[in-house]
Amino acid sequence: MKARPWLLLISAFLLTISNISLAQAQKAAAPPAKEGVLHAADVGDKLMPDKVFFRGQSASVQARNTGGVRYADDFLVLAGLVDSSGYASGIKEKYQAYLITEVPLEIGGQTLKPGAYGFGFLEGNKFIVMDLGANDLIQTSSTKDADLKRPVPLQFTAGADAGKYRLYKGRDYVEFHRVK
Repeated sequence: MKARPWLLLISAFLLTISNISLAQAQKAAAPPAKEGVLHAADVGDKLMPDKVFFRGQSASVQARNTGGVRYADDFLVLAGLVDSSGYASGIKEKYQAYLITEVPLEIGGQTLKPGAYGFGFLEGNKFIVMDLGANDLIQTSSTKDADLKRPVPLQFTAGADAGKYRLYKGRDYVEFHRVK
């Protein structure tokens, strides 16, 4: 029997089309990610790097003191306390934790673009976010939550309204939401 090259070409084309269709169907059938809070067990060494860069140095992230938010489209906001012992006292006071966000956030009425940042909760109910050069980007008020049952060094919780979240350090927190 004589081979028919055009028949092989059509067969290969149909096989390619069916594989693409199958892959698209599997992707469409996958359930969307569930939006919500991530705890240290979810973040820890899996998502947060063990060392982060800030103001010319590397600092270790405390995996047990990490957390975050996963949005329904799989974008993340992550934070973790850092060991800032090697930094100058002026920076060390403000640089308590590292924040990574893949989406723009609104914190205290101010917008924070996607990126990596240092942040801290200061005396007098203040919250500060700095760029990687330790330049202040956001300064806003924080709130003390006297009713929080079990304060931990760092955690995220759902906020009062849908789509809003709280970032806590101990009993101090700021509320944020994703900017569309």
